[in-house]
Parts: sequence; C-alpha cells; structure tokens
Amino acid sequence: MPRPPTMKDVARAAGVSVMTVSRAMKDGGSVSAEARARVGAAARDLGYVFDATAANLRLQRTGFIAVTVPTLNNANFADMVGALSRALGAEGLQVLLGATGYDVAQEERLVGQLLRRRPEAVVLTGGSHTAHCRDMLAKAAIPVIETWDLPDEPLGHVVGFSNAATMEMMVQHLTSRGLHRIAFVGGDTNQDTRGADRKRGFLAAMARRGLAADRLIGMGAPPISMRQGADAMARLLVEMPDTQAVICVSDLSAFGALSACARAGVRVPDDMAVAGFGAYEIASVCVPTLTTIDPFPSAIGAAAARLILARDTMDQPFQRIEVTPRLVIGGSTPAR
Repeated sequence: MPRPPTMKDVARAAGVSVMTVSRAMKDGGSVSAEARARVGAAARDLGYVFDATAANLRLQRTGFIAVTVPTLNNANFADMVGALSRALGAEGLQVLLGATGYDVAQEERLVGQLLRRRPEAVVLTGGSHTAHCRDMLAKAAIPVIETWDLPDEPLGHVVGFSNAATMEMMVQHLTSRGLHRIAFVGGDTNQDTRGADRKRGFLAAMARRGLAADRLIGMGAPPISMRQGADAMARLLVEMPDTQAVICVSDLSAFGALSACARAGVRVPDDMAVAGFGAYEIASVCVPTLTTIDPFPSAIGAAAARLILARDTMDQPFQRIEVTPRLVIGGSTPAR
C-alpha cells in the first residue's frame, strides 16, 4: 500500500519550509499569496489533505458541533440540522450528527462517543435524558442546547416550544367548527416524549371543554408511519364510526389516515376531519391539503446556532428561547 503524502513532501515539492506549508493550510495563515499558491498546487498534485485535528486540539478547538436527533427520516429534524449547519458552516464549524432512535439509553451511548471527540458544543433534541447522560454533559464544560422542548430542568440553553400547548390550538380549531368527537392517533409508548406531550396536551384540551377523550389509537413505537396512520384510521372507522375528527401525531401518519379515508369512501372533511403536526411538504401537496402545526424547525436550528456562535456562551446566563408554532389550516378540516 503506498504511503500517503506528508507535509514534508508538500514542502519539498513547493520549495518552502514545513512551517510555511502549515501556515498556508490554515485559514488566515500569514504567508504570501505566491507561497500559498505554490503550496496549494503541490498539495493538489500530491493528493495531500491537511489534517487540522492535531492543530485544533492544541488550540482546544475541534471545529465541530455534536448534534443528536431521534431519526434521520424526518423532514423537521432535517430542516433544523440544515439551518444549524448553514449558520455554523459560515463560521468554519461543522456538524457531527447522530441518531438516537427515540431511545434515551442509545442517546446516552451516543453522547459518550461524541464527547470523546471533544465537540465545541452539543445540541440535543428533547429534554429527557438518563441521569448518566446529564452527568456527562454537565462535566463536559461545553455549551449544551436542548431543542424541540421546554424541559423543567434544562442542562443549559433551550430552544423549543411546548408540544402539549400545540394541541390546545388544534382542539380549539376543531371544536370551533362544531366537531366534538375527536380521536388522537399516536404511539403507544412514551419513547417519543414530544409525541407523548402532544397526547397529554390533547387530553387536557378536551378535558377543559368537558369532552370525552377516550378515542385514543396507539400504533406502536415511534416514529409512526404513513402505513400505521392508515391502519389507525381503518380501525377507527370500524370501532368508532361516529368519530368526527382525528388528530395525528405527525403529518406522515395524517397522510396515511387521509389515504384510508379515500379508500373507504369517507369524505374529508365532510365526513371526517383530519389534522397532523409538522407542516411537512406533503401537507401542502396532498388532496385535500392538511391542517397541521408548523413548529418552525429552521428557526430552531438558526437560534441554536446563534447561541453556539456567541463567544461568551459559557459565561452568559442560560437562555430559554421559545419558538411559537403556528396553526396552518388546510382543506382536511372544515372551513368554518
């Protein structure tokens, strides 16, 4: 196997010192434009890639931010990470991404692995963590930002919203249209704590109005898919055919519910109103369009990036930035 080129090889080919190569490879290094061009040409010819890790570690910097999300197959989390990455990338920082699978034990293992790589900050999805995970992050002495939630005992900065409160606006919307027999479709575990909060918010909103909240369809562990949303609607039509409206834990499951209604000849919204959560692209292009909640994931990512890029972020008081979700009314619920 051939030996990879070294900085000495580049220096020899460019006719400069190793120190000049090192400076030329660093952003803002103090070398002439002519020397930088010669070093760049030699590096390209040799196939040399500068290893910034050792240099950054000497400066107590690694150049990356650790981010955990429950799943990579979710447009909301992708939008958040995209906004975060763009803002950080403009400042020379990169995202190292890991998926927890909606499992706090997996999150603990993942955070341990990420911390060994010395990230400059950690961005977490949600505010529920194991005790050991919390302890590791507390001892890491780096900024920690929890997103998509408003935890009672935050680890550091928070950028999020109350998932439970979003169901108040959805139930208010449906009941204002005269719909009172409302079902909720979600998971039947608490692994997705944000989904569990939406269910809790649904129950509370119905109770405040003196309405029965016993039309609950649990469809297994998260994430709840289109297929599971369709199966849930099929069950509901058989077991509780007088149901007037269904709130699904996500737009994907709501799209599945819409499809099941179409197959069964159930008119939406005349016979059954359907609502989701997330404001995914599919919500705006399906027929009918979907009533949903927009949690502004890009705003969450951008706000988290601003906290990370604040140079005094470890010294300033922990910030709690609340993003206000918005009800998006589509054709899947009655116009009035």
